[in-house]
Amino acid sequence: MKADEIRALSLDEIRSQLDEAREEMMKLRFQQATGELVDFTRLTQTRRSIARYLTILKEREQQAEVEGEA
Repeated sequence: MKADEIRALSLDEIRSQLDEAREEMMKLRFQQATGELVDFTRLTQTRRSIARYLTILKEREQQAEVEGEA
C-alpha cells in the first residue's frame, strides 16, 4: 500500500493493517529461521510497510496535538 492510500484509511483501519503486517513479519522470520523462506524481498517489503503505518500514525498524533493546542 502506498502512503496516500494509507492516509485515506481511518485510524482503526491503519492499526489493524499494522497488526496484520507485524504478524506477517513474525511468520516470515520463522520461515527464514527454519529455511523455508524463498522470497527474501517479502521481509523488506513488510518491514517498510510497517514503517509506513507507524509514520502515518505518528503524523496523525502530532496533527491532533497541534489542533488541540490551537
